[in-house]
Amino acid sequence: MSYPGYPPTGYPPFPGYPPTGQESSFPPPGQYPYPSGFPPMGGGAYPPAPSSGYPGAGGYPAPGGYPAPGGYPGAPQPGGAPSYPGGQGFGAPPGGAGFPGYPQPPTQSYGGGPAQVPLPGGFPGGAMPSQYPGGQSPYPSQPAPMTQGTHGTIRPAANFDAMRDAEVLRKAMKGFGTDEQAIIDVVASRSNDQRQKIKAAFKTMYGKDLIKDLKSELSGNMEELILALFMPSTYYDAWSLRNAMKGAGTQERVLIEILCTRTNQEIREIVRCYQSEFGRDLEKDIRSDTSGHFERLLVSMCQGNRDENQNVNHQLAQEDAQRLYQAGEGRLGTDESCFNMILATRSFPQLKATMEAYSRMANRDLLNSVSREFSGNVESGLKTILQCALNRPAFFAERLYYSMKGAGTDDSTLVRIVVTRSEIDLVQIKQMFSQMYQKTLGTMIASDTSGDYRKLLLAIVGQ
Repeated sequence: MSYPGYPPTGYPPFPGYPPTGQESSFPPPGQYPYPSGFPPMGGGAYPPAPSSGYPGAGGYPAPGGYPAPGGYPGAPQPGGAPSYPGGQGFGAPPGGAGFPGYPQPPTQSYGGGPAQVPLPGGFPGGAMPSQYPGGQSPYPSQPAPMTQGTHGTIRPAANFDAMRDAEVLRKAMKGFGTDEQAIIDVVASRSNDQRQKIKAAFKTMYGKDLIKDLKSELSGNMEELILALFMPSTYYDAWSLRNAMKGAGTQERVLIEILCTRTNQEIREIVRCYQSEFGRDLEKDIRSDTSGHFERLLVSMCQGNRDENQNVNHQLAQEDAQRLYQAGEGRLGTDESCFNMILATRSFPQLKATMEAYSRMANRDLLNSVSREFSGNVESGLKTILQCALNRPAFFAERLYYSMKGAGTDDSTLVRIVVTRSEIDLVQIKQMFSQMYQKTLGTMIASDTSGDYRKLLLAIVGQ
């Protein structure tokens, strides 16, 4: 996989990535383009979430250009949204918090703030370092077409009426057969928070549990997708982690995908939810299910303590690049704890600057070095962190592609990414997908799935 200009030109082999023997897990070179220059994101960090726990997503800025009444993600009225399957307090976790100040392509404003106008040159502050080997700037400096506001494909429905929706769902499930299209029309065009309110209204009106009713009417992938959409987003992440570690064997890729890509606040909420809903300690479960350097990396991740300051310290980036080189390529063997320390604590913009400093200094891309120095799950985890620092939508686009490529479909991954990113950055993920694989996400989903499951996925993706 080649992030353009990353590694820079000027040394063979270009781009030196994917590592030999791992071609199957990465797209061919030349397919990880940057949409554009990276402007600094406006505004400071998000205000801290209220300490009282859920519900209450107060304090999130309204997205630019979207007149959703009640702000976004609309906080439920206290007591208005039920707990998911028992255990009070998981009404609707804030869904769209982004990394505060993560410098992004203009088409990629995570938290729903208005997209910023990029500075010339595509680097925060507008300056383009000139010391790239090969002498060319690594990112296209033309800004991509601007898209305003939030970048999920699902937005809160205007004129939302929870009772009316509950009635539609009840009718769709009554009598013989199920009117799946009616269910799809409601579910795919409501935000997660609105779905929690529909769930509450359904129980109030009919004295029945909507989820149990849906479960008895649906099966297979369609059931998994609908249930995922009705779980509060934090609960869904916690549930996915629990599922990945339950029973024999562990789905390490799920642990990596969730723990290495979420914001501090999201991770802390997941840890709290995991404890309150499953009565278990997430860190303890990780320790008993994983081992070695991979275990340490995940334990670091579930602290939710990454630096989230958006300012880049170029001096520190230089020093970190030097440290990483000396811990890996510059010695016999690998000092794993040094990689863990830097990749677990530095902010994403800071890591991006470190990767740039590293490729200037070592004439090799840091992702490539990680492949040479590590293997297995810890390699995947470290690379996920670096890929998110470079371009998070591209990371998810790649995961979606490989969930459908080849024989069979990894439906759980497909469902999980489409649902969890649908209100955050699925628009950017679709853009990156088309750039990287020369086909749209919708086309690939349509050819890989069928029936109502396909209809609902396409309705969420917005085809």
